[in-house]
Amino acid sequence: MGERRESDTVVVGTGFSGLGMAIRLRTDGRDDFVVLEKADDLGGTWRDNTYPGCACDVPSHLYSYSFAQNPGWTRSFSGQPEILDYLRGIAERHDLLRSIHFGVAVTGARWDADEQRWHVATAAGDDYVCRYLVAGVGALHLPHTPELPGVGSFRGERFHSARWNHDYDLTGKRVAVIGTGASAIQFVPRIAPHVAELHLFQRTAPWVMPKPDHPMPSWARTVFDQVPLAQRAYRTLLYWMLEARAIGFNNHHGLLKVAQRVAERNIRRHVDDPRLRAELTPDYLLGCKRVLISNDYYPTFARDNVHLVTDRIADVREHSIVDSTGVRREVDAIIYGTGFHVTDAFDHLDITGRDGLALNELWAAHGMQTYKGITVRGFPNAFFLLGPNTGLGHNSVVLMIESQIRYVSAAMRLADRRGAGAMEVTEAAQRDFQADIQGRLRRGIWTQGGCTSWYLDAEGVNRTIWPGFTFQYRAGTREVDQAAYEFTAVHAPRPTSAA
Repeated sequence: MGERRESDTVVVGTGFSGLGMAIRLRTDGRDDFVVLEKADDLGGTWRDNTYPGCACDVPSHLYSYSFAQNPGWTRSFSGQPEILDYLRGIAERHDLLRSIHFGVAVTGARWDADEQRWHVATAAGDDYVCRYLVAGVGALHLPHTPELPGVGSFRGERFHSARWNHDYDLTGKRVAVIGTGASAIQFVPRIAPHVAELHLFQRTAPWVMPKPDHPMPSWARTVFDQVPLAQRAYRTLLYWMLEARAIGFNNHHGLLKVAQRVAERNIRRHVDDPRLRAELTPDYLLGCKRVLISNDYYPTFARDNVHLVTDRIADVREHSIVDSTGVRREVDAIIYGTGFHVTDAFDHLDITGRDGLALNELWAAHGMQTYKGITVRGFPNAFFLLGPNTGLGHNSVVLMIESQIRYVSAAMRLADRRGAGAMEVTEAAQRDFQADIQGRLRRGIWTQGGCTSWYLDAEGVNRTIWPGFTFQYRAGTREVDQAAYEFTAVHAPRPTSAA
């Protein structure tokens, strides 16, 4: 029998979302909270992904908290170790470690209407009881590993890029890499010089732009350290440069065609073989899928030991992979660069709301629908950070996370002022929000660009991207509209409309 633990708020996850929420709770004087982390260290995505070359594709000075700027970033686009160190430093400076319960894997949560409390279940059988539940698990924590035909018979090494096996020496090995997404284009150039043969299996070619990465000069780091306003000005410049890209993604697709010509030149500059160049050139408009950045991906194909395979995998055997044309390639290891479960990220959690409503069944039947990407009808006092339709293709998601954290903080204060035991978004508010963003998404490049991507769910509906500017989202979450919620007084049997 597990232990019952009570607190006002339970936060799940210790990535940017979970740590940021914990800091805000402490700042607000709401110190009765715990943060549950399944691993033995904090960091979320930046703890789990340790593959060679792992780095952020958003400038470091934007991919950080606005309230905790780091003048010491060593590169304009920092690598995984530096980002993880940043998060660890944040946790220590804000005294968060005493509130984090490591090694606690959340398996589900159940809303008790009589208690007006969430019961958060863990793999160890403990019951964390709380008034508010904040999910900061994000969408990039469950690796997606496709079930290749016959893969069970493979006798070599297999692992996903997000679970990199550092104990396996790739030197001199024949390696198959499955997928050409954001992770693969970073680790393929790093392992190619060391392996005997590298067969890169590509289903869909990505658009890859040059990466404007460079070391941060020591003088700049000194100035940022001594004159914080200078760093804030630099961050603001980066922000507006990236924010402008939303214009092309949402309304003016002609601007993306201009950017696409840059990407096409990037291919021509590094790939001489016309056939290979054609295979590496996408057949959809830039922006439809995630735009990648790299300076060493295309040059890697100039190596004699690197081979692009565009035919589908027909069979995996004990020591080889056979493609749909019958060609067999001997391999010692298979590395999956196949991304994460995104639109089905919550399917593995048993979250049960009001009247026994199961979140995974609700979203499976009707799609991932929320209000502002934060609250869900039928799930009182539950908040999702970086939830559905709050991801970005043009700027830093930390900007979205901070807006959501402020909104959750304001919602808690509103519930306190009203003396409410629970607050729940109205059906009308959620329906209107969904109608608005889905209408905008249908006009966006993600739907009109001629591709399918992990942005879309099984029904082809975009449940991932925010269709607009980040400043629009910030403005829309600055205050909590009381009319959008129903409030239940403490121990009252029925909710009453705020209106």
